[in-house]
Order: sequence, then C-alpha cells, then structure tokens
Amino acid sequence: MVRKLRLRGRLGERGALDRLTGTVTSGRSAVLVVRGEPGIGKSALLDDYAERISRHRVVRVAGVESEMELPFAGLHQLCAPFLGHLDRLPAPQSEALATAFGLSSGPPPDRFLVGLAVLSLLSDAATEDPLFCLVDDAQWFDEISAQTLGFVARRLLAEPVALVLATREPPGQAPLAGLPELVLKGLEDAEARALLDGALRGELDDRIRDRILDEARGNPLALLELPRGLTATETAEGFGPPVPAPAPAPTADRIEQSFRRQVSSLPVATRRLLLVAAAEPIGDAVLLRRAARQLGIEPGAAAPAEEAGMIDIGALVRFRHPLLRSAVYRSAGLLERQETHRALADVTDRALDPDRRAWHLAWATLAPDEAVAAELRTSAARAQSRGGVAAAATLLAYAATLTPEPRVRAARAVAAASAKLRAGAPDAARKLLTMAEEGTLDEFDQARVHLLRAQIAFASSRVSQTAPLLSAARDLVPLDAALARETFLDAISAAMFAGRLSADADVGAVARAAREALPETEGPRTADLLLRTLAARFGTGYRDALPLAKRAVGRLLVEPDAGEVLRWSWLTSAVAADMWDDEGWAALAARHVRTARATGALSELPLALNSQVLVDLFAGALDAASLLTAEIPTVLEAVGGDLAPYGALTLAALKGDEPHAEQLIRSSLEDSAARGEGIGVSIAQWARAVLCNGAGKYERARQAADQAAAHAQDLAAANWGLCELVEAAVRSGERDTAVDALDRLDEATGGAGTEWALGVQARARALLGTGTAAETLYREAVERLARTRVRTELARAHLLYGEWLRRENRREDARTQLRTAHAMFTGFGAGAFAQRSGRELHALGERTAGRSATAPTALTAQETQIAQLARDGLTNAEIGAELFISPHTVEWHLRKVFAKLGITSRRQLRSSLGDRPLAPAPA
Repeated sequence: MVRKLRLRGRLGERGALDRLTGTVTSGRSAVLVVRGEPGIGKSALLDDYAERISRHRVVRVAGVESEMELPFAGLHQLCAPFLGHLDRLPAPQSEALATAFGLSSGPPPDRFLVGLAVLSLLSDAATEDPLFCLVDDAQWFDEISAQTLGFVARRLLAEPVALVLATREPPGQAPLAGLPELVLKGLEDAEARALLDGALRGELDDRIRDRILDEARGNPLALLELPRGLTATETAEGFGPPVPAPAPAPTADRIEQSFRRQVSSLPVATRRLLLVAAAEPIGDAVLLRRAARQLGIEPGAAAPAEEAGMIDIGALVRFRHPLLRSAVYRSAGLLERQETHRALADVTDRALDPDRRAWHLAWATLAPDEAVAAELRTSAARAQSRGGVAAAATLLAYAATLTPEPRVRAARAVAAASAKLRAGAPDAARKLLTMAEEGTLDEFDQARVHLLRAQIAFASSRVSQTAPLLSAARDLVPLDAALARETFLDAISAAMFAGRLSADADVGAVARAAREALPETEGPRTADLLLRTLAARFGTGYRDALPLAKRAVGRLLVEPDAGEVLRWSWLTSAVAADMWDDEGWAALAARHVRTARATGALSELPLALNSQVLVDLFAGALDAASLLTAEIPTVLEAVGGDLAPYGALTLAALKGDEPHAEQLIRSSLEDSAARGEGIGVSIAQWARAVLCNGAGKYERARQAADQAAAHAQDLAAANWGLCELVEAAVRSGERDTAVDALDRLDEATGGAGTEWALGVQARARALLGTGTAAETLYREAVERLARTRVRTELARAHLLYGEWLRRENRREDARTQLRTAHAMFTGFGAGAFAQRSGRELHALGERTAGRSATAPTALTAQETQIAQLARDGLTNAEIGAELFISPHTVEWHLRKVFAKLGITSRRQLRSSLGDRPLAPAPA
C-alpha cells in the first residue's frame, strides 16, 4: 500500500482553503489555482482538503501526462459523475458535450459551447449540495480540456461550486492565467526537519541530514525521497563514494534521480511490471494484468514495489507520485518501451477504445507502418468529429511520420500541417511542411504548401502578406477553382487589413488578378458571388458591383451552413456597408451575432458584436451599442483573443466623450501601426472626425477626415471619411477641399444609388449649395434618409438644414429642424451633436433639456443586458446560453436588478424599463 503521512505545516494554505469553503457553502462560486514545483505538496494539500470537506459532494480528478493528446480526456474525468443529467441541459449544450465525449455523433462541437455545457452541468450538480471539484496535475490536461476549464473558471459566479486546480505551470500561462492563485513554497526549517525525521527508519548522520535539508529546500517530497536513494552506510555514518558531488540539479530532477535509484534495486520482473503501469495512462488494473500476461510477467511481480510503497494496485493503479511514474518510464530503454506499448495495444479492445489502441501502436512503432498510420488517421477523424482539433492534428502528424510511401507521406504531412495551423500551432505546421517538401508532392499538394505558408505568415502578421496569398491563389486556379476563389478572397482580406501600411496591399490589383485568372461563374456559393462583387467594385465600379453585392448578401442571408455564415459574414457585411445597403448590412450583422451565439462560436463573437455595434451606431441605438461594447472585452478575455476596439472608439466619438474617445483613438492608431492594419488607421481617423465635427472643432475634423478618406480601397470607412470631410472642410472655409471630397463621394454614392447613398450625397451637395438649390437638396436628404435605418445620418441632415436656415434668418423654420435634430440626438445619447444643436437653438432664444437620468442607468452593463432579455421573455437558461453564463448567475444578477429597480418579479420589468434598449451605468 502507498503509505499516507500527516500533512505538516501549511496553516496559511489550509486557512485559504477554509475561506474558500465558506464562500461556496454561502452560495457563491470560488476558484483557486494552487501552484508549485513538483513535490512541494500540492497533492497532499488536496488530500487533506478533500478529507475536511468530505461531508459535501467532492469530485477528484488528475491529469495524466500520457493522456495529453487525447481530446477531452481530462474533462471527461471531471464530468463523468454527472453525465446522467445531460438531458437537463439546453439541447445545443447537451448535444455538444455528448459529441465531445463520443456519446453521440454529430458535427464537431464548438469548444465554447462545450464550455458552456460544462458550466451548466456543474451548476446543475450543485443544486442540492455544494460541489467541490479538485483537479490535480492540471498541467497534464489535454489542451482542449485545459482551455474549457479556464473558460468555466472565469464564468463561475453565483453557483455553490468550487474549482481548485493544482498545477506546476508558472504564473501567467494560459489558460489559467489571471485566476486567483495560491503559491506553495517550501516548508519552514522546523517543519522540514520534523518531516524528515518522521520518515526515517534508522539513524541519520547529522552531516547527511543537513545536506538533505539544504538540497530539498523545504520540498516535502524531496525530504521523503532523497534519503531512500542512500545506502545504510551513507545514512548512518556519512560515507559515500569518493567522487565530487555533481552540480545542484532542480529539485524535481533530484527527486526523479532518487526514484530511479530505488527502481533499479527492484527485481527485473517488478521493473517490467512498473513500466507497463507507467505506460498505461488510465490506471486500469485489468488492462495491466492482461498486458503483464502478454509479456510473460509473473503475477507476483508487483509485490516488491507494493511493499516499498511505490505502487498501489486495487481497482485502479496508483503510483506514489507522478515523478515516480516518470522515473520508471524514462529509465527504461527504447526497445522495452516499444515492447510494452505493443503489448498494451494488443490487449486494448479495438471496438471499445480504438483511439487509445492506436495511440499505443504509435508509441510502439518506429519504422514506417501503413497499418498503424491508417489507424492513427481514423483516430484523428474521430477526434476531429468531437471537436478535438489539437488532438486530431497530433494524430495526423504521427500518421504522416509512420507512412512508408513517400508520396502519401508528403500528402499526409500537408494535411497534418493544415490541422496544426487550425489548432493554433504554426511552428509545428511549418515543420510538417518542411517534411512534406522533402517528399514527393504532386502539383496540388505543392500549391497547398504555398497556401499554408502564406496563411501561417498572415496569421502571424498581416503586414505584407497579400503577395504570398495571391501567389497561392494563382497556383490553385487550374487545380481547385473553388479553393482558388476562397484564397483570392483571403488575399483581398489581407490587402484590406494592411491597406495603406503595405506596398503590396492593393485590393484592386488582387481583385483584377482574380477576374483575369478565373472564368466567370454563376455558382451559387457566397464566395463566388463575393469575389465577382469585389472584382467589379475595384474594376468597373459601383454600378456593376451593386447587383452582384445584393445577390451575395441575399445568398448569405439564406445560407443554411453555419460555418459558411461565420466564414463570410464579416467580408460580406463590409461589402454591404460599402454599397450603402443599410438593410442588408443590418441583416447580415444581426445574423452573424445570432449564428455565433447559437453555435457557441465564442472566438467569432467579438468580431460579430463589433459589426453589430457599428450598425447600431448608424441606427442611433447607442444604448444597444453600449451593451455590446461592454460584452466584447468579457468574451475576448474568455477566449484569450485580441481585437481592436473599433466599435468602442466610434461609440465614444458619437457620444461626444472626448477624453475617452481620444484615448481609444490614440491607442488604436498605435496598435494598428504595430499590427500593420491600415484599415484601423482609417476607422480611427473617421471616428476622430465624427468626434470633432460634433464638438464644432472643424479644422481638427478636416485633418482627421482627410486621413480617413485617403485610402479609397478601405471599404466603407473611406466613404464615411468623405462625408465628414465635406462638412468639416465647408465649416473650415476650405471650399476646394470640400469640392474635391464631394466629387469623390459622388462616384461612390451615385453608383450605389440607394436611399442612404443618395441621401448623404444630397446632404453633402447642399453644404456647398446656395439659395433654393441648397434647400431643395437639404429637403431631399431628409426625405431619403427618413426611409433608411441610418437615423444618425438623418439627424445630422436635420441639424445641417437647421443651421443653414438660421443663417438664412428663417428662424421659425430653423427651430423646426433644430428641435427635431436635438430631440433625436438627445434620444440617441449623442452628447456632442445634441449640444451643437442645443447651441443653435439657444441662439434662437430657446432653452433645451438634456437626456433625463432614469433608474435603469444605475444598472451595470451585464445587469442591463440580463434585465432586457428577461423583460423580453427569455428564461434564465436562455439568457445564460446567450451571454455564456450559468442560469444561477442569471438569477443572482436578476435579484440585484430587482433590488435596484424596486420591483419583485419579472412581470414588472416591462413597466420599469419600457421597450427600448437601456444604457448601462458608466464604468
């Protein structure tokens, strides 16, 4: 049996865990990451804690190093006790988790939908009694399990759930970075001496004791194990071999060396049995015995190791410490390890556990073997179907390495490289591409290699990556036209991002190259229509592009494949906005958000929300935009992503919050330059122009708008910059600049011909007009924009018309327009423009009131979102699914909302909040 010792010291650490217990038993969640070097006592601390909370529901799991490549292995351990309750979860969540664990078949689940399912499952399990989840050796969890645990840990709030994770990983490493931590240090000297003396079975020379204490540095496992590697003579009399002591090694290395010495003293048969146990990751005692028989190991071979307390073989096989398992495995020779894995593969059921069998076969095989490679590829397909992208990539890489035929090996290396890139491992992808190029590639695979290298470069840095993508697209034209079209679109996206900051980022040139290289097609795919649209837009102009753009928008709006919706929504939305199609733009953005939420595509959600923010800002829905901008950082934190705050800076600009807007604009300009995103420069400068035009700082607005409009290939943003430039230049007395900007704007708006386009065109012309002609144009602008969704553009038309009427001394007519503008801007929350219209009314002798403060403004951003969704009839589970939080957390927030609003039920929310979106309290 593995002997258990009393936990020594650790009073502060035990106190921290006791406080965590108090938090959880009071109904709140608690998360703690226990960090420390190997042997420092993390497992012992968890053992002690588990005993002290045994009256509650406790689930204990541990990561296993050899399972790191099996997708969801760690997560399955954690969730296994609760899988009987999957039917209590919303259908998308239960289906995602069942698919991930191989309980059912289906499309690969999004990892964040799996995370939400785990969150809901743990929350449900804690309904009747607090739940304590203790995870040891979390550093050995497979990648997707670790990411999911990090996601869950950050979303726990109002559930009586504790999540305690013990890990070796240093602070700051994802996915546990930023979570509350407890760092274990070495024991104090007195406790270290007491532990050492209590573990000894004989006398110990004082000099040896001092040496062990010095080398162990308070590490409990080192104090227990280092003396085991010494002979009786060395411990009692201090005599050792007459050789110089080696340089001090890290504590873990010294402990492992001690373990190796202990293992080397065991009989050969015992060492072989320990090797089988070390190579078998799940601790299955039945499988251990079968493999031992396969290898001819006697049934009693385990006895010496059990007597020494190294291993405990019951229903499960447990080593005294993970470092002992590591020492056993590493001390064996390569041929011994191969023989062991081969035996384990032979006794693993091909039908019940094919993936683990394939994994053992991979480690048992050094020479190329097509049969093993084929099994690994089949396992990779199963991993992919469960959403285990990283595991699938690793299995495909093994398969490529073991493939004997050079041409097939090269092709498989290309496939593995593609999978590694999707799994976020570009360095591994590069190595696999090098392997592929060393083999025999056909023309198609050579083209794929070029494409993957370009995509790796684009993922690493968007600066100057247009040319490699364009070259790859041309290579693919005769081989795979559909993939070539998608690659041309990727090249266009790269050119759009880089914009003015890259010499080779010429969107027009890429679009023309696509048109010349590919035949015209009437294909129904969104990618086909998008490419034709952009080729026309940058080739023959707006008039030819408009009907194609409408077809592309319409096609994507009815696209049944969620993957296609997520793949093309951003680019199609940009095209719709560039074509002044306000209805199509709004519909696409809304569907992008809905699809990202419904599929749990949390990594895609920030981009979708950012698009929706811009739509809302043009619609005058600044309160709704505020809610979304408050949500974006939360989602980015959950996924570890990064996205320029284009929506947030534009919102601040339209609100007239100059200090905050300028800070965001300056930061965005710096970040855009660092990332090589020229489009970011255009958006930031356009936002500054809006800010300054609202504040009446027209010269600054002219300078910013001139920068925003400088790069005509920045879809939509350049056009919006021209609108600001005409107004700012007229107000600054720069008529020639305004005329030039109007000419450029006419080309875009006249070609598009939509009400939005013709409305802003008429407004811009009116600014340069005089007399009756100017008034006619202002009236046209108001009439056309009134038929659109872009309410801020309409309000600005009323404002400009009112300002013109006041200067024409038509005071009553001016009041009518300015009152309308002021009411609209005030309702929007567009502070600077409301003040500008208010100043005009004040000059006409009128006093104006600002936006009234109401009770809902006391709500936080998340409380406001939850209140709005509850008001609209969503259940707690539906709200939780939409906002990626648990139903318990929704209920907790609603109790706070009720208290702030002075109500007692959901039925009262509508009367308290009304029907419009709410503005959250200022941060």
